[in-house]
Amino acid sequence: MKRNILILVTVFCSIILSSCDDFLDKDPLDQISSGTFWQSKGDYEMALTACYGNLQNSMFSSGMPNWDVLTDNGYGQHNYWGTKDIVQGNISSTSGGYISSIFSSSYSAIARINVFLDKLEAYEGSEISADEKLKYQAEARFLRGFYYYYLYFCYGSVPVITEPLTLETQYQAKSSAADVLAQTLSDIDFAIENLPNVNYFSGESGHAVKSSAQALKARLLLYTAYDNQGNANTSTMAQVKALAEDIIGQGYELSDEYTEVFRDGTQEGNEEIIFSIKFLAPDESTSMDQWYGDWIVISPLQNLVDAYEMNNGLAIGDAGSGYDAANPYNNRDPRLGKTIFEDYVDFGDGKVHRPSNGRPSGYGLAKFLSPDLMPYGYSTQSQQDWVMFRLGEVLLMLAEAQNEIEGADETVYNAINAIRDRADMPHIPVGLSKEQMREKIRKERRIELAFEGLRYYDLKRWRLAGDVLNNVSDGIISYHFEDKFYLWPIPESEIEKNQGKLEQNPDYL
Repeated sequence: MKRNILILVTVFCSIILSSCDDFLDKDPLDQISSGTFWQSKGDYEMALTACYGNLQNSMFSSGMPNWDVLTDNGYGQHNYWGTKDIVQGNISSTSGGYISSIFSSSYSAIARINVFLDKLEAYEGSEISADEKLKYQAEARFLRGFYYYYLYFCYGSVPVITEPLTLETQYQAKSSAADVLAQTLSDIDFAIENLPNVNYFSGESGHAVKSSAQALKARLLLYTAYDNQGNANTSTMAQVKALAEDIIGQGYELSDEYTEVFRDGTQEGNEEIIFSIKFLAPDESTSMDQWYGDWIVISPLQNLVDAYEMNNGLAIGDAGSGYDAANPYNNRDPRLGKTIFEDYVDFGDGKVHRPSNGRPSGYGLAKFLSPDLMPYGYSTQSQQDWVMFRLGEVLLMLAEAQNEIEGADETVYNAINAIRDRADMPHIPVGLSKEQMREKIRKERRIELAFEGLRYYDLKRWRLAGDVLNNVSDGIISYHFEDKFYLWPIPESEIEKNQGKLEQNPDYL
C-alpha cells in the first residue's frame, strides 16, 4: 500500500488520539484539547506525523522544479514565489515570494518540531521505550536539520531556536552563520547516530532512516566545501566521500529506468530513493501534472536543451556528432525526451496532452508527469512522491568529492559512468585531468538532476552564479545577479515584528 505523510494545518489541534503501527497513514481528527493530548504513544506518533506534514509545503516538495527557473535551466511564466524579480535582480528586504516564504515556512515547521521535542523530553510514561524515544527524537531532528539547512543556504545568519518560544523569549536575535551551520550539523549528526540503519529507505513507510540523514549531511557539506573563489576544501570533500560511500554500501541501486524514480506506481519499493515526501490522493494530492503538463509553469530554455549530448557522447556542435537541426531530438541523450517535451506531451500509445497555456520557450517539463492521469486539468489528483534524495545524486556527490581530492581516478569514473550506463550513454573519455573531469561532472549534474531543484544550489556553491546567470542569452526575461545575492535579505516583516533584535544582513542595510 502506498504510504502517506499527512499535512496538518494547525499546530497540534488536528492530531488524533490513537495508536497504530503505520501511524503515517492515519487522518487526524479536529478539536483535540491540549489538556488531554501528549498522554499516549499514539499522541506522539500523530504529533510526529504533523512534523513530517510540513514537508508537503510545495516549496519543499512538488514545487521544487520551480527553483530551476532561477537559473539558466528555465523560465517561470507564472512568477510563482516571485521568481521573475529574483532572476532580474530585484531583491530587497521587502520582496515576497521565496525571499520571505522560505524564512516564515521554515520557522513555522521548526516551531512545531520544537514543541514535539520538548513534550517528548518531558514524557515519563511507559508506552514509549527508550529506543523508540531516541528514534522519534532523531526523526524530528532530521527534519529540523533540513529546515536549518535551507535557512543557512538562503540567508546565512539567522536565529537558532531549539526550544518552544514564550512571551518572554519570542524576540530572537540572529546567530552567526557558523553557529547556524553548527546547529544544523548537530541535528543531522544526532539523526545519523539514532535513526534505523536499514538496507534502504523504501521499507520504512516514509520515515527517515540513517542514509536519509547522511544524504542531507553530504549535500550540506558540499555547499560548505567551496570558498568564495570557488576552490574546494579537500578535508570537507573527504567527509562527503565517506558519507556517499557509506550510503552506497547500504543496499541502494539505481532504478533500471530513469523515469521510475519520479512516477507513482514505480516509487514504492524503489531502491534508488533515499528519502521522499509522501502523497496519496485524494486528500494529499498535488497539482503537479496540471502545473507542468498543462499550465507550463516551467519552460525549459534552449541552452539546456542544447546541453544534452548526442547518444554517441558528442556535443551537438562537435564535428561528426550527427546532429540534425531539422530533427533535433533524434539520436540524443535519452534523458532529454524523458525530461523535456516540445510543444505538447506525447508518451506514445495515444497518451497525448496539448497544454492549455502557451509555451514561451517552445518547451515544457515532462520529467514528473504521469502518463495515466491525462488529460491534465483542475480535477487531476497527482500523488507522485517528491524524491528529496536518491542514489543518482549520491553517485555524483562521490564523483565530485573524489575528483577534488585525488583527481579523475577509477572511483570517479565508476560513479559517473554508472549514471551514464543507466541512461544508455557512452562512458566518459579516459585520461581526463581534474579540471576536465570537473566540467564533465558539473554538466552531468545539470542533465541528470535537471529540475530537481538543485541547479541554483550548484551555481551558488561553485561561485558561478554571476558568471552563468549574467550570460544567459536565451532567457525570456533579462538576468541580473550580484555577489550580494549569494545570501538573501532577512524579510523586513520579520525584522519589524522582532522589535529590533533581528538585524538585517549587511549587504541589504
